[in-house]
Parts: sequence; C-alpha cells; structure tokens
Amino acid sequence: MKQIQALVVGAGPGGYVCAIKLAQLGKKVVLAEKGPLGGVCLNVGCIPSKALIHAAGLFHKLKKSAAIGFEAGAAPDWTKAVGWKNAVVGGLTRGVGGLAKANGIEVLAGTARFTGPNEALVGEEAVRFETAFILTGSSPAALPGFEFDGKNILGSTEALDLPQPPKSLAVIGGGVIGLELGTVFAKLGTKLTVVEFLDQLLPGIEPDLAAPVARSLQRLGAEVHLKSKAVRCAEKDGLLELTLETPEGEKTVQAERILLSVGRKPNSSGLGLEAAGVKTDAKGFIPVDAAFKTSVPHIYAAGDVIGPPFLAHKASREGILAARAAAGEPVEPVGLIPSAVYTDPEVASVGETEAQARARGADVLVGRFPFSANGRAQTMREAEGFVKVVGDKADARLLGVGIVGPDASDLIGEAALALRMKATLRDLAETVHPHPTLSEALMEAAEAALGECIHLPPPRR
Repeated sequence: MKQIQALVVGAGPGGYVCAIKLAQLGKKVVLAEKGPLGGVCLNVGCIPSKALIHAAGLFHKLKKSAAIGFEAGAAPDWTKAVGWKNAVVGGLTRGVGGLAKANGIEVLAGTARFTGPNEALVGEEAVRFETAFILTGSSPAALPGFEFDGKNILGSTEALDLPQPPKSLAVIGGGVIGLELGTVFAKLGTKLTVVEFLDQLLPGIEPDLAAPVARSLQRLGAEVHLKSKAVRCAEKDGLLELTLETPEGEKTVQAERILLSVGRKPNSSGLGLEAAGVKTDAKGFIPVDAAFKTSVPHIYAAGDVIGPPFLAHKASREGILAARAAAGEPVEPVGLIPSAVYTDPEVASVGETEAQARARGADVLVGRFPFSANGRAQTMREAEGFVKVVGDKADARLLGVGIVGPDASDLIGEAALALRMKATLRDLAETVHPHPTLSEALMEAAEAALGECIHLPPPRR
C-alpha cells in the first residue's frame, strides 16, 4: 500500500489548484482523477464553451460589419471551429499536467474510492493517507422524462461537440449554461427556443441586469417561454415535439435537438464516503466547517461538491484555503465571489445587490452609467448595457457592483478588488482610468451615485 501525506480526489479547477498549493506548503501529494486533468471546467465546460462563444461572436460581428465598411460573406466552418476549440482545451490540459509534474505531484489515473478513514483505492492501487481532499465537482441534473441520451436530449458536454449546429434547438432552463450555449447556436443561424420555469431569464440575477440579455435574444430571433414547464417530449415528423405548460395554456414546440440545463448535482456518490465516515446531506452535498473539514477532521472538501454557487473560481479559492487550513495556517474567509455570465451582452456582479442592501435596511446610493455614453463601447459597436454601483449612504462605502455589457466578465475584477479593499464610492470615482476604455464606466457610475457624473445630464429635481 502506497503511503502518502495528502490525497486529492478530483483534478478540476479546485482539485489541481489544491494539490499545487499543498505541494507549495511542503506536502507530498497524490492527485487522483478518472478523466482528463482540468476536470469539467477545462475539458467540457468553461474553456470549450468560451471558445465557441468567441467563435460565434466573431461570426456574428462579421455579419453586421457592412455598416462600418466591411462586407463579409463567408459561411461558418463549424468543423474547423470545433477543432480549434479542442486544440485550445488540449493545450491547457497538458499545461495542468506540466504544473503537476513541476510541483512534484504524483498523478494517479482512475476512479478513487475510500475504503476507510485513512485508505482509498485509486483504480487498482491502494493508498494510505494522512489527509484527504474531496474536490469532485458536479454534474448536470436531469428531469424526469427528459433523461440525457447524447443524441436528442443533450447536456452541455454533448452540445459542445455536435457535428453541426442544429437547425433548431429547444433549451430547457433559461439559466447561465442554457443561455450561453443557446446564444452560440442562435448566432450561427439556429432557431432557438428557451423554456424557463421562473418569471425571468437568468434567475437569481437582478432583473435590470438580465433585461438586456432578453432583448438581445429577441433580436437573434429566439422564442422565449417564461413561467413555463416542459412536461413531455415525443418524436414527430423527424423532429422532437416538446409540450409545454405555459400561462396561456398548453403549447407545443418542435426542435431538432433539446439542450437540458436545469441545474447541477454533486459528484459524491460512488466515492465510498460511508467507509470513510464522511457524511452528506439529503441532496448529496458534503457539509464542511469554516476550515473545509468534513465530519472526519482529517478529510476536507471544497468546490461544487460542498454546494453552490457552482463556479470554477470559487472552487479554486476554496481549494487553496482548504490546503492552507490543513497545513495549520489560520482559517481565512472565502471572501466575495464574483459571478460572470458569457451571454450577449455579458453580465457580471460582485457584492450586494441593490435589493439585498435595501432588504437589510441599508440606506443606499445607486449610480448607473450606460455604455451608450462610453466612447470605447461606441467604437466597438457594443453599446448595450450599463454599470451599476451600490453604496451605503451613511459613509459612501461601496457595497456591490453589477455590470451588463461588453467585457463585463473582465471589468468585474476591479470591482471585486475595490470591495476587498473596502473602497468607497469616492475612491472609485477619483481613481483615474485611461481613456477611452470600458473601465471608465465604473468610475462614472460611482460619480453618478455621488451626483457628480460628468458625462450624464444632471438628474431631474
């Protein structure tokens, strides 16, 4: 039996980062992974989806380029786009392997299963560990009657590897993954239908931030059914006929394929957690304390498997903190986790929303600055959306930022740093930003909250 200090189960964005941090802290680490290094995010999630989002976005911009003097008539080569996407993924996967090797981490390929509180099997190899870390992530959740078959009912993994864009696609679930991938195909000419059970697209995101995304989908020709439920599906005339319960009564929608995107479930079954003594809750998530310890003190867990939000950067941060805690360092809070949605336009946020701040009784200052008034956004022909800042009226402390518009996923990093540093609206307003840039919208939104915005008319009295 192999004797090791630390066993990390799962080599996704939480697991391999945790393993590297443990190695930096002087631990001898074994990293167990049944699939490719990098996990879902790198191989069949974050990275490949963003590659195809970029590719479809370029094609969409080319189609609209006549207005600025460029005629583009080329048809998209989907096979080449998917090949490029796979090359990007392959290079990054090899990079994770190189990082593991450079840090002296031993990678064991195979399914890991605990056989006791200090022992596990990885494939056929038995290991005995001092500490273990469970970062096995999550998987797409199915709906009764809509089980994944990889052909007609697709999850995100299959949607990323379709041989050709479907002529029509019905997306069940108007959340992040469904809208990101749905937008890709809509930009390539697919007739898109979105079915969402709740009363807005991107549930959980502030309605004013989600509204520009809904308008964009409408311009792409998408058909959206809110407050609607998919109840059954059958093949008819070579297509899939989806029956919906809507506020207007029962409706049917036909599509070539169905993308099911209704949430995720933890990858906690089949790990032998009972043998290790690690407890799970009713949904299969692993409860942990502030130091990421499970019910077994020398076994830690982090990332999707301990609960939402299901974000790669959250998993990475938690993996690092779990490694530090196991090494005896002081327990540090995870901190504010920014979110980013790669729709068109993008949506990103961090900190408190206006509604959350008001709900706890805060007297708030709110400032908005539209990208339509931003010079850089105009030169990019990406003037949809705005930046919204929320501050506390008592001391002008920044409470939260929401952005819908071009490059929101990059811009939100400045807001996250400002919140971590406990910046005020004045700090943000008086930080000189280069011109012309999208980031100026953050500065001007803070000015607007203070009633001092230069590039907006003064508010009506």
